[in-house]
Amino acid sequence: MSPEPILAPQSVRLGLPPTSKEDAIRLCGQILVDAGAAAPAYIDGMLAREQQISTFLGEGVAIPHGTNESREHIVRAALGFVQFPGGIDWGSGKTAYVLIPIASATDEHVSILAALAEVLMDSDSAERLRTTSSVDEVLTLLAPSED
Repeated sequence: MSPEPILAPQSVRLGLPPTSKEDAIRLCGQILVDAGAAAPAYIDGMLAREQQISTFLGEGVAIPHGTNESREHIVRAALGFVQFPGGIDWGSGKTAYVLIPIASATDEHVSILAALAEVLMDSDSAERLRTTSSVDEVLTLLAPSED
C-alpha cells in the first residue's frame, strides 16, 4: 500500500463562495482532519497562528497552519488546496483567493511549498491557481519539480 500523497485530490476544494477568514481557516483545518493528517485540536492551533502572525504570502495566497505547540496534534504531513474565486478579506487590505492549509511536524511539505513559490513567481500560473475549475490542474501546478 502506497503512502497517502501530501496533497490528495480529495483535499482540493474549488469554486467556494466567500466566507469569513475564521470560517475559511476552520474549513482548511477540517480538510486536514478529514484527510487523517491532524486531530481536530489542530484547528485551534491554526486559528491561534493567524492571531500571532498573518499566513498571507502574496499573490492572493495564504498558507494557514498551526502553531509550533499544536504540532502534537499532527498525525502525518498533508496539504489542502481551497479556492475562493470571490476572495476572502485577509485583513490589512489583503485578499486571499487560494488557501493552502498545512499539517506538518517535519519538512515533508517543503517540496510542494517550493513548487508553490515557483507558481507564484509566474503571474499566469498564479492566476490559473486562482481561477481553475480542474483538480488535476491544481495537482499538476503544485507537483514538486523533478530536477
